[in-house]
Amino acid sequence: MTDDNRSQKNDPETSGADTSGREKSANTRGVDPKLLEILVCPMSKKPLRYDPERQELISDAAGLAYPIRDGIPIMLVDEARRLDDRPAAQGGAP
Repeated sequence: MTDDNRSQKNDPETSGADTSGREKSANTRGVDPKLLEILVCPMSKKPLRYDPERQELISDAAGLAYPIRDGIPIMLVDEARRLDDRPAAQGGAP
């Protein structure tokens, strides 16, 4: 019986619904609050706020929105979306 239980756990047919349910809840759950406490905008070094609807971390100081893909924040300025028409703040520029 132990072998049968192991094969059922590894069988995508029998475990697929459970796995997809976990993945879906991870995506809708959002970002870990502890992670949000330590993450800052790489450009402005200011705190970020989480937008669950758009799955983004927002830097109001830099005017950028960093995407969250598969539950992982992409903290690259080149991947960020500008919040409005103003140019993104440049680190070290006057």
